[in-house]
Amino acid sequence: MIQNKVKSKLIFTEKRFNAGYFLNEDALNSFKLEINPKNCIALSELANVFNPPIFKRQFCQPSERAINYCQSSDVTNALEGSDVYINKKQAEKVGSVVKKNQILVTGFATIGNTRLVNELSEGISYANNVCRIESNGKFPYGYLYAFMTSKFGKSQLNKNASGSVVRYIEAPGIKRTLVPILPEEKQQQIHQLIVDSANLRVEANKLLKEAVELIERNLDVKITKPINKFNSKKVNIKSLFDSDQKRLDSPVYITDSSNYLKSNNKFLSINELGFNVYRPGIFKRIKVDKANGIPYIKGSDLNKNNPFNNCEFLSKTKTPFMNEMILKEDQILFTCAGSIGDVKLITKEFVDNPAIGSQDIIRIENKNNSIPIEFLFAYLKTKFSFDYIQSIKYGSVIERVEPFHVESIPVQNFSDDIIIKVKDLIENYKHAFYTSFKKENQAINLIENEIDAWQ
Repeated sequence: MIQNKVKSKLIFTEKRFNAGYFLNEDALNSFKLEINPKNCIALSELANVFNPPIFKRQFCQPSERAINYCQSSDVTNALEGSDVYINKKQAEKVGSVVKKNQILVTGFATIGNTRLVNELSEGISYANNVCRIESNGKFPYGYLYAFMTSKFGKSQLNKNASGSVVRYIEAPGIKRTLVPILPEEKQQQIHQLIVDSANLRVEANKLLKEAVELIERNLDVKITKPINKFNSKKVNIKSLFDSDQKRLDSPVYITDSSNYLKSNNKFLSINELGFNVYRPGIFKRIKVDKANGIPYIKGSDLNKNNPFNNCEFLSKTKTPFMNEMILKEDQILFTCAGSIGDVKLITKEFVDNPAIGSQDIIRIENKNNSIPIEFLFAYLKTKFSFDYIQSIKYGSVIERVEPFHVESIPVQNFSDDIIIKVKDLIENYKHAFYTSFKKENQAINLIENEIDAWQ
């Protein structure tokens, strides 16, 4: 049971009498700032806060007249951009193109996810339900980002949100957010941690891209057009019976990768390379609060900047398959339901913060493997691997793959010097990504600890 004293003045100000409005976690976090008005300042006095107007998107193919487009759900992605493009003139006309050092805040459905625009995401068009925050210089933008990402910033957004079914908040409501006035020295310390974190995240993305492109340049087959609903091809009846997969669905036969592999023997499967591939059994999830649980990472959480934000917590004592579900450093996680083929290489953030992963995430681990797992991770990020993965998935409503499908993914033989170069790039990527994660968390903890100490 949650209980707390609430001043009558606050009840009449908010014009709400139901206890749940004042005694949920978001309300209690917000309460700490509301009862200390002299130590706070409204976000409207520190930044320009706005949403672009609603517009009908004109989707198109990548070209000089197109611009990358991201939805609200893309705000938390560790990678920059998406595979979706809209008309560039239209995006510029409505003001949906984001600028470096802007803070993006989601205000629809999942409220309060944040992103700091960097040199890689600058120039991307974001949806109109993603609010933009531009610091006016009174407080450093890194400090504002850290606060908006903290539990106190996020709680205020959720408390002030409207809607009973699909909740939302836009610029007028976000402007009301109270920001703590910490000493200038502390603000600069937090700001610098965020700046360093952002720079490391850019470095990590560049290293990963360089590793993937190095593999793609040396692949024997080039994927010019990834599989989509418009692919078509004539298939000989004999090939249907000769296929190893013994399947009749078209993706097995029309992808560039699957056709190329039929006449090439330069590939070994992940199983033949000696990796251990498995996933835990299905079980009933018993959700608990943060204090009594262990973080539960779902497939949709894999590629977030911080997978621990908004994650669920499961019982430590009543959850089966714990040994199989614990996420370990240097595992490759592979989504196997819904969105197929998203991959993540676990770094030390899961050593510092033990967590378990969903049964719908396939694990790939070192065993008796003949190539480094870092190389395999970069290889699974290539267009060739993604194209092949689309040919092995099954299911009409919710698409799936199983561990034996993943074991069959073909990996081309490469020279030792390319494998070593890719391994070194991914090792540096892991270090940059983990250090970025640590610095951002350190900045957020500094703010939260200061506010938690208030009376």
